[in-house]
This record gives sequence, structure tokens and C-alpha cells, in this order.
Amino acid sequence: MPRLLAAALTLISVLGSWAWAQQPPTVRIRGTIEAVDGPLLMVKSREGTDMKVRVTDNVAVFGVAKTAMSEIKPGSYIGVSAMPEPDGTQKAVAVHIFPENQRGVAEGFRPWDLRPGSTMTNATVAERVAGTDGEKIRVKYKDGEKNVVVPPDTPIVTFLVGDKSELKPGAKIIIFGAVQKEDGTLEANRVNVGRDGIMPPM
Repeated sequence: MPRLLAAALTLISVLGSWAWAQQPPTVRIRGTIEAVDGPLLMVKSREGTDMKVRVTDNVAVFGVAKTAMSEIKPGSYIGVSAMPEPDGTQKAVAVHIFPENQRGVAEGFRPWDLRPGSTMTNATVAERVAGTDGEKIRVKYKDGEKNVVVPPDTPIVTFLVGDKSELKPGAKIIIFGAVQKEDGTLEANRVNVGRDGIMPPM
């Protein structure tokens, strides 16, 4: 029996590894739409690369709009793009406020690619304190908490429901997880578009 159990556990482990390996890679895209051809977006990335992204029929489009620091309150679910400080705090580079129906999305703390060495924390605001060098926010997520300093000039944005008509030449976008298909094409089921010409700062 122990031998059968060991064999079964090994098989489960192998199958699990295989299933994990089959997950298609995703690509984060920041850039500007250059042209649109039906569901195909021709995008110039921030690095200057020409990319073609096919959006799904049910693509979700969200506007990224400027908002005020005053909209961040205890209980708000936010994402903070930041740079780590020597004292362990996170110095915000950008903050985005999630709508209530996206509470819990990608919760946690992780490396980010906005700048070299940057981080992303998606978490709930526990406390806000005014400071001489900006607001100080304590945020909590399921595995811990972070103290964040938000300088006065930090871009603060929120997500608003949009529609496909916003996917047009000149629109500045960020796609968090375009799926790379076997043939090398990219597919996206969500596109975030900067409103009023802003580049989504995250």
C-alpha cells in the first residue's frame, strides 16, 4: 500500500508540473495604439517595439482616470507602484484605486516592472496619516502589511468601466496579462486605457 501511495503521489506531482508547464506565458504591455484593424490592435510599446494584440470578442475595457488623494480612505482597496526605501517603507510612484467589484484582485506584494527595482502592493488601506513629506498609508494584505509614503506629486488614478470605442489610435494603454499564443500572437481579454490622454502610470 505505501508503495502504491508513493506511486500515486509521484504521478499527481508529475501531472501537476505538466499542467503548470502548459500555462501560456503572459506579457505586460504599456504603450500607445497606433492603428486598429477589427479586433487587432497595432501597439507601439514604451520600449519602441511594434506589437500586434488581438482582443477577444468579450474584451473588458477600463478607463484609467485621474482622481484625488482624498478618494483614498481606510477600507479602500488600492494598488501601489513603489520604490523600496532603506527604512523598509515603500515610496509610491503611482497609486490606483480599484472599484469595489475588483476588491482582492492580485492581492499581495511582489516585484514590478515599472522601473528597475520597483514593487507592486495590492492591499486594503488600514490607516492614513498626514506627513511633512506626503501622506503615510499603512496597507494590509493577506500575508502582511506595508507602510507607504505617497509624495504630493504622485499620480493617483482609478478604474472606470469603458467600452471598445476607446480602443483607437492615440490611446495610451496598459495590458496586465496579454496571453502569448503558440504562433507568437498576443491576445488580451482586458485593456486599460488612459482617459484624457494620460498614460496609465502603473
